Amino acid sequence: MSKKIILLAIFVLLLFGGLFGSKFLQINKAQSSRKAPPPPVVTTVDVIEEQWENTLSSVGTINPILGITLSNEIAGIISALHVDSGALVNKGDLILELDTSTDRANLDGLIAAEKLALIKFKRQATLLKNKATSRSSHDEARAELDIAKAAVISQKSLIDKKIIRAPFTGKVGIRLVSLGQYLDKGTEIASLVSLSPIVADFSFPERHFAQLNVGQLVKIHVQAYPGETFEGNIQAINPSLHQETRSIGVRATLNNPDEKLRAGMFAEVSAVISKANPVLTLPETAVLFNTYGENVYIVKQQDNKNIVELRNIKTGSHRNGRVQIIKGLSLNDSVVDEGHVKLRNGQTVTILTTNKQ
Repeated sequence: MSKKIILLAIFVLLLFGGLFGSKFLQINKAQSSRKAPPPPVVTTVDVIEEQWENTLSSVGTINPILGITLSNEIAGIISALHVDSGALVNKGDLILELDTSTDRANLDGLIAAEKLALIKFKRQATLLKNKATSRSSHDEARAELDIAKAAVISQKSLIDKKIIRAPFTGKVGIRLVSLGQYLDKGTEIASLVSLSPIVADFSFPERHFAQLNVGQLVKIHVQAYPGETFEGNIQAINPSLHQETRSIGVRATLNNPDEKLRAGMFAEVSAVISKANPVLTLPETAVLFNTYGENVYIVKQQDNKNIVELRNIKTGSHRNGRVQIIKGLSLNDSVVDEGHVKLRNGQTVTILTTNKQ
């Protein structure tokens, strides 16, 4: 009985040994036939030299030199509209007219009363010359004529106030009223802004006050036009500092012939305080910023392979998507620009493209 059990155990061991052995051989064969993963694909960029000016940076707001909300001084019904939303108007152009039919009828009556007062005054002047009337009658006639003239002038002024004209050349905003609408006194009609030239308002900390001067070159960047620079000059510097922030208010004027800059835009401001100097730069996308510092993957040739090396660097100013390299890199060094995610120090890579910018 025990002999049968021993033989059965040996058979089971041989059976399982064969199964495990064949599986082991299959695994080894699969591992030997598996190819190594290809090197990660990256794009690179070269360190270049640029001329960067020494500047003071701030943020501010674009504002119009002239900007108002048109409104009516006297209540009335709109009888005529002369501009549409977004129209360009010149100084003195008609914006709208309120109904003046009743006012003009009253004016006709006042003009007639003025003519009658003039006739009476001339008659009294003739009679006084011939000593046929008293001085007091003559003076009363003169006073009546002056009152009649004043009434005509007042009525004409009332009619003029019902005609809204552009006080300066500019662009009309979205119109808020319609033909036939009754306007209470002071109703908003539309905005009117002058877009060229335009101003930028910003501020600097007190420590920079001595570096600011009227006429100083200023460069502006706005989010609506990335990569485009707008230049102007400092027009005015506040004579006093803000008591709470200890900052100095500054205003710069900029020509705006294409009307790209609009009131209310957020502005990134750089005030130029010295001439341009050569600096080494890279795109910000090539630099890895973390709690341990700033690093890049520099690409080197080794045994006809492209090998990446993680290198610690020191950066400076940031401008228009580029960063100044102070330490750690040299001119024309090739650095990984895209594809950092799976890289490790000493890894072989495949370079897809090299950006020469």
